Amino acid sequence: MDKSFMMFIAIGIGFLYFVTNFVGELQEDDSLQNSEYTEKHKYDAYQSADSIGREILDMTGASASVQVAAWNKSKLKDEFLMLFPDFSEMKIFAQERVRGTVLQEKISQSIDNVENEYFSGTLNTEGAKRALGTLK
Repeated sequence: MDKSFMMFIAIGIGFLYFVTNFVGELQEDDSLQNSEYTEKHKYDAYQSADSIGREILDMTGASASVQVAAWNKSKLKDEFLMLFPDFSEMKIFAQERVRGTVLQEKISQSIDNVENEYFSGTLNTEGAKRALGTLK
């Protein structure tokens, strides 16, 4: 390959690195954030780590509607749904990884309702996952 072509590629990679880092820093500035970034990171303040490094959702002190909305947008909900159909593990997950009494009660009640309907034959697998995935 030609030296000038290699130099062009190196300069291009350097430019892309500079632009992506610069734009990332701009998005963290409150006055320069767009609405999409703000909506995406709306509930980041409620995410933290527990003493052994697992991600948790700490909703203590938040209103019930905020707790439910944060849970529905959380990555933890996807982890929670992967535990289906082990309802006892789902209950343990909710107790250990979710803080906030209102949210814990709603999740526990949802698990109990879906468990009863699933084992009675009222709900199939897809219906049970859908019911667990939409907390109201």
